[in-house]
Amino acid sequence: MAFPESYDVAIIGAGPGGYVAAIRASQLGLKTVVIEREELGGLCLNWGCIPSKSILYNAGIVRLIKNSQEYGITFDNLNIDYAKAIERSRKVVDRMVKGVAYLLNKNGVDHIKGQARFKDSHTLDISPNRTLVQAKSIIISTGGRPRTIRCLPLDTGLVVTSRQALEQTNLPSKAVVIGGGAIGVEFASIYNAYGVDVTIVELLPRLLPNEDEEISQRLERSLSRKGINILTNAKVTGTTQHSGHSSVDLEVNDNNLSIECDMVLMAVGIQGNIEELGLENVGVATTNGFIQINDHMRTNIDNVYAIGDVTGKLPLAHVASAQGTYVVETLAGQDPLLLPYQDMPKATYSDPQVASFGLTEKQARETGYDIKVGRFPYQANGKAVAMGESEGLIKLVTEAKYGEILGAHMIGADVTELLAEVSMTRMLEGSVNELGWMVHSHPTLSESLKEAALNAMDQSIHI
Repeated sequence: MAFPESYDVAIIGAGPGGYVAAIRASQLGLKTVVIEREELGGLCLNWGCIPSKSILYNAGIVRLIKNSQEYGITFDNLNIDYAKAIERSRKVVDRMVKGVAYLLNKNGVDHIKGQARFKDSHTLDISPNRTLVQAKSIIISTGGRPRTIRCLPLDTGLVVTSRQALEQTNLPSKAVVIGGGAIGVEFASIYNAYGVDVTIVELLPRLLPNEDEEISQRLERSLSRKGINILTNAKVTGTTQHSGHSSVDLEVNDNNLSIECDMVLMAVGIQGNIEELGLENVGVATTNGFIQINDHMRTNIDNVYAIGDVTGKLPLAHVASAQGTYVVETLAGQDPLLLPYQDMPKATYSDPQVASFGLTEKQARETGYDIKVGRFPYQANGKAVAMGESEGLIKLVTEAKYGEILGAHMIGADVTELLAEVSMTRMLEGSVNELGWMVHSHPTLSESLKEAALNAMDQSIHI
């Protein structure tokens, strides 16, 4: 066993939380090492955000080609190869992984490949080479993995996780997606674009249950028009194999239902990667499979921190990055602002896209705010109509007296790219007055933000 090397910060896991924290720590003059048992970039880069968005982009092209006659383009002998989409996504991943390796090296961050396990609160034993690392502070950033449910075992060949789905080069003819959150509706959009018969099964009353209710309803209508079957208030009870066919068994509003399919995609959330870390050796507290942290990302052990999906706090890649930056800036003696989780942006890359931050209309009313809601439909936006993307809505939830932006909720083409502007307005304590006053270039989708802000003040021009 090698003599332990000493660091200011040791980070377990090199996903979007871990590698960002490592780079920022090094920038601040802290001697830093990051330990990763698999590939740099973690689940997000290798088997989540990046490959799925690559395939979603392919799906958008497929959908555009299928509608090409609307743009005066016709052709014969169309061949759509899903395997090429998977191949391209892996090339994108490979390029991004190499980019992370380059950035770590450029910033002087040491990288050790292996499984880190706590020996004590300042020492990590890294297998298989039994390397010892000592650090003043240790950050756990091991991420999460797809959660499963007992009645749908993964060993039947029928049920797959999102990670497995991102490797499959052959498409099913009929797919059932269990879970109507972001992952579920994104995969449903991919499969639908490629001609798969898709059914989404959601236990709660609506898709994207954490989004504004009006936006969820619009998404359900849009997906239904595209031919995606949606079952809400639906509980999975198991699967049945019969005569070479498979089916998913459900309870829907107290009625039993079976849906034949070739594949079941499990998209019911995540569980933290807390195993094999030796947390019991130092007494790090966990709850329901996630590491407990306070507002400063500190665990119950003073020098041990946790960030990202392993905490279950808000499982989004950019949240993990923000948490990692917060921790290392704190360790470097800075005084960063507490992270405003309510205002963290959320993005779903389904077709149409959904993006939001802040309070929903219902939450704002229940909190006691006197609110005004500004809306602007894509069908009144010149750029959206010119693009053939007139389906969409921008919705701003605002405080009535001063025009404070309490929440933004959007559905439509590229709304994930519009979110930053209104988020910045919120962060700088701007109001609908500033957002509505600012001149936007024409024609752009971003004009919809201006118009929604004006609508909240009863000053809309284009509706």
